[in-house]
Amino acid sequence: MSTDLAESMLSRRGVSVDSIADIVFKLQQRYHPKLTIQQCEESVRAVLGKREVQYTLFTGIALDELAEKKLLPEPLQSILENDEPLYGVDETMALGVTSIYGMIGLTSFGYLDKEKIGVIEILNEQSDRIHVFLDDLVAGIAAAASSRIAHRSPDAAQYAAGSD
Repeated sequence: MSTDLAESMLSRRGVSVDSIADIVFKLQQRYHPKLTIQQCEESVRAVLGKREVQYTLFTGIALDELAEKKLLPEPLQSILENDEPLYGVDETMALGVTSIYGMIGLTSFGYLDKEKIGVIEILNEQSDRIHVFLDDLVAGIAAAASSRIAHRSPDAAQYAAGSD
């Protein structure tokens, strides 16, 4: 399965690969001064290429869209309309995405969930749309893409080789 459908669904909801890559860049630039935005885009697309990420994204977006159309049964409809703080299912789904490149993404996800930077903030502030799932899924994708970059760092290789 290609990333085309995932990218198209994200785009329809106002999210581009570039906007997620910008978040990844902000997360990793301090640790990788030679990092490029193109590498971040590649990493985002690698995450989006994972079938389990695509399925999670499709599910979350569908639930957000159904809530916008008022097509969910109660009490779920009210919970999503109000973005109930104790709901937590949105974060649970995003954590599945976050962990595909190891648990290192957990701290990045927590940071992004709290700080709401970049497109995550834009999604969170839109009052005319429901993004209960999408804002967390974007944070999860960015955290996973950031983890992927961290795992590919030449600095990390020295520990695997047992050198100083």
